[in-house]
Amino acid sequence: MRMTVRDVMTADVVSVHEKTSFHAVAEELLGHGVSGLPVVDGDGRVVGVVSESDLLAKEEYKECSPGDEYRPSLRTRMRHNLGSEGSGYHKAHGETAGELMTSPAHVTTPDAPVVLAARLMDRHGVKRLPVVDASGRLAGIVSRRDLIKVFLRPDADIRRLVLESVPDGVDVAVRDGLVTLSGTVERRTQALAAVRLAEGVDGVVAVRDELAWRLDDDVDVPVRGGA
Repeated sequence: MRMTVRDVMTADVVSVHEKTSFHAVAEELLGHGVSGLPVVDGDGRVVGVVSESDLLAKEEYKECSPGDEYRPSLRTRMRHNLGSEGSGYHKAHGETAGELMTSPAHVTTPDAPVVLAARLMDRHGVKRLPVVDASGRLAGIVSRRDLIKVFLRPDADIRRLVLESVPDGVDVAVRDGLVTLSGTVERRTQALAAVRLAEGVDGVVAVRDELAWRLDDDVDVPVRGGA
């Protein structure tokens, strides 16, 4: 039922070594049309991530005129301190990927559910996660764009998965990821549970609840759609 990072990640991922020069990092970013790259050590273990913003710090902190001393806004400083970017001033003086990168990197694993990867990105304000194996070696990368792939799951697959999870008596229709539940179940809690289970299927955009039940769990009398 749950899609994993392995289902959506890019396995053929470009990376740079921590001693890769600033110029070479820029070439890799532009040449491959990506906004960030995993940084690995000599054993292929992920030690950080270097992004476009890390390189742009060198321009950001240059003097516009003699005596010009740039000081980022409070909001920018807070983003650097609390977010994933690290100190812009420090990065402005970096010459290698290891000096430019954000470290340690926030990573995930191939078997992690997509939903957990999405939460990790949101929690740390990052656009991509290196995917590592049990030894911490680079196995791929997953981006926000990759996570959107879950919503391309075919309607027929979604319907099958929802049917497998909801109680008997529930009719399931799916169109463009929108699930409609109809029919009659015995108890109100069964109807509520069916909605929650359907919402938990990856690829579901929303659930329309058109279910009826015969007995309310609290008073045990017909309440809605009773037979």
